[in-house]
Amino acid sequence: MAKAVWNGRVIAESLNTQVVDGYTYFPPESVNRDLLRPSPKHTTCGWKGTADYFDVVLGDEVNPNAAWSYPRTLEAARHIQGWIGFWNGVRVET
Repeated sequence: MAKAVWNGRVIAESLNTQVVDGYTYFPPESVNRDLLRPSPKHTTCGWKGTADYFDVVLGDEVNPNAAWSYPRTLEAARHIQGWIGFWNGVRVET
């Protein structure tokens, strides 16, 4: 079981994760979307496509751009399309 945790709160939890480029991606249904707020940030990866970012929000605490997803991937990354990765202080525990 993998968990994404920030400030003691579990944001995502799943037995079915994928590691890509050193980051653990969680299936969308395993993520507590109530703790994510869309961010205006976007980045582009040459083989995955364009990533949309999310702030992790716990009450008054905000971790900006701490989660991302590729809603429409390039062909090579189809296996993580819509899955969510974390960084910026969000710990992934296994």
